[in-house]
Amino acid sequence: MGVKIFLTGATGYIGGTALAYLAKAHPDYEFTLLVRSEEKGKPIKAKYPNANLVYGGLTDSALVEQAAAEADVVVHTADSSDNVPGALAIAKGLARGHSAEKPGYWVHVSGTSILTWFDRQEGRFGEGPVPAQKYHDVDDINRIVTLPDKAHHRDVDKIVQSAISDAVKVAILCPPTIYGKGSGPVNTRSVQIPNLARLGLQKGVVPYVGAGKTEWDHVHIDDLGDLFVRLVGATQDRSLASNPEVFGLHGYFFAESGSHRWADVAGWIAEEASRQGFVREARTESLTQSEAELLDGASTGTYGQNSKSVAQRAGRYLGWRPTGRALKDEVVVAVSEEAADLGLVPKA
Repeated sequence: MGVKIFLTGATGYIGGTALAYLAKAHPDYEFTLLVRSEEKGKPIKAKYPNANLVYGGLTDSALVEQAAAEADVVVHTADSSDNVPGALAIAKGLARGHSAEKPGYWVHVSGTSILTWFDRQEGRFGEGPVPAQKYHDVDDINRIVTLPDKAHHRDVDKIVQSAISDAVKVAILCPPTIYGKGSGPVNTRSVQIPNLARLGLQKGVVPYVGAGKTEWDHVHIDDLGDLFVRLVGATQDRSLASNPEVFGLHGYFFAESGSHRWADVAGWIAEEASRQGFVREARTESLTQSEAELLDGASTGTYGQNSKSVAQRAGRYLGWRPTGRALKDEVVVAVSEEAADLGLVPKA
């Protein structure tokens, strides 16, 4: 009998890609997938006819708890970083269904906006990072697992960390800006880069925040898919499965392949929109943090805050080496796809 996986978020960008990579790497695994409704599950069932679909949401606690109890590994990607009821149900189910002799494993997706807390606390939007804002996921692990309660996603991270026991083994996967086309059957679009491209195409000018010095890290979605495979595979490797540096309080994995300044990305998008003929002139503009948040809520709100993560752990323990194409190259695709979705045609 294959390893039993309970995965949330199969219709999403991250979860759909995780499922695609896991199903390809391990066709013998048994997948139970949480989907909101039969209608939303149709494209999932069409692509994965052998998967077991359970219908409901993360607030259907009894359903989620039971699925977690029955699984060998839970891969939680659906609103995973912010949904408290879902995290509580998974924690309860894993604890109920497993023991020290047969532990359950939880691969939980957080996000590196958890590292932006200092800028928001200090009101320093649009400024570059200070040295203390860079976090290495090996060297600085004690700082990371004790971030302030005010940090974004921290409430759910604490629930996940509290679930760790002899019976429940946890790894938190914490990606930064993700780019590239996803591999799932429903949503293949990322958020930050496409949203910024769309804003530029609609406004004719691409925004950034303040002085434009804020920095984030990034990872290609295919590299993230590979990391899911490595983490889930580690649950079946005795030496890794029992290693607290992989599954335990220290099992906190950043996933980055490089970094960018948001003002530079804005410039790339403006230049590409001009080159492809959708705007007359490549232009960017500085906005305040409040103005940026009004444009597109949480997505553009991140452009004015620093998130600096250094991924040491995945390479050291899992042999992960990102190989996806460069972020700047992806801007070409993002501008083209957003323009097509908006029905834009190049200007004569």
